[in-house]
Amino acid sequence: MPVDDGLAADVQERLAAVESLLLESVHSEDPLLAQASKHLVEAGGKRFRPMLVLLAAHFGDPAAAGVVPAAVVVELTHLATLYHDDVMDEATVRRGTPSANARWTNTVAILTGDYLFARASDLLADLGPEAVRIQARAFARLVRGQIQETVGVAPDADPLKHYLQVVADKTGSLIAVSGQFGALLSGAPSHVVDTITSACEKIGVAFQLSDDILDISSEAEQSGKTPGTDLREGIFTLPMHLVMAGAGSGPDDARLRELLKQDLTDDALHAEALTLLRAHPAMDRSRADLRRWAEDARAELETLPDIPARAAFTGLCDYVVSRTG
Repeated sequence: MPVDDGLAADVQERLAAVESLLLESVHSEDPLLAQASKHLVEAGGKRFRPMLVLLAAHFGDPAAAGVVPAAVVVELTHLATLYHDDVMDEATVRRGTPSANARWTNTVAILTGDYLFARASDLLADLGPEAVRIQARAFARLVRGQIQETVGVAPDADPLKHYLQVVADKTGSLIAVSGQFGALLSGAPSHVVDTITSACEKIGVAFQLSDDILDISSEAEQSGKTPGTDLREGIFTLPMHLVMAGAGSGPDDARLRELLKQDLTDDALHAEALTLLRAHPAMDRSRADLRRWAEDARAELETLPDIPARAAFTGLCDYVVSRTG
């Protein structure tokens, strides 16, 4: 994904400032809280959401005072959700290191996540009431998405529609806020703020859909993850929903639908389901749905001023599609 050299240098310089403020923000006088708070910050991560804040700020003044703190706010919020997710999922590893709940306890992990939310709120207070409101509403969506995922689909609801709403709330919402904060706090025109917010939510959904596809289609050496993890854990993602909704009419369809209703922790059943799913028309249909989300985001972005930041955003749309092959 080629990026203008000047833009790339500016974003890298500001990401260094984000990293510095992020470490400062998770400091605590309490040794355990300080250690637990720094645990995921120091484990690394792509800093994707802060990068979106910084890119979006180029539609206004990228050096505006609130831009770097806003980038730290979205990353703190994201990290806080990871602490809570690992407790709910009973995860033992996060970013290649033991998860906070595994290293300490569930209680410590939950309270650390709460602490990071509090630190994000502290930074937000200096960015004005509109920023506070935007973040609060995004946080409400994050919680709603998690509850909807936890409770599952109502008997009279469409499972695919339910799934896409969960993805939009759990993943799309904070990515949308990242673009919104960057544009808003840099002083970009209101129509630019609205366009970037909408396009970033679509990019966020597209990223999650591409992860769904890669979980099935990629080999371990390509992705660094065990293929079919969602299948093994009984997590229904886009391709599985399409299979259950009747996408495809081949001789193996009935067998695959039967397998998807079972416990796939058994290695032989898991391998059979993964093989059938990889060959199923639902995979091509999933890729088509992914392309549609990315193309919708691109169409919105192309209404923005033609500057290097716009090219970087549209490059993200290309990347999210190309990574699934």
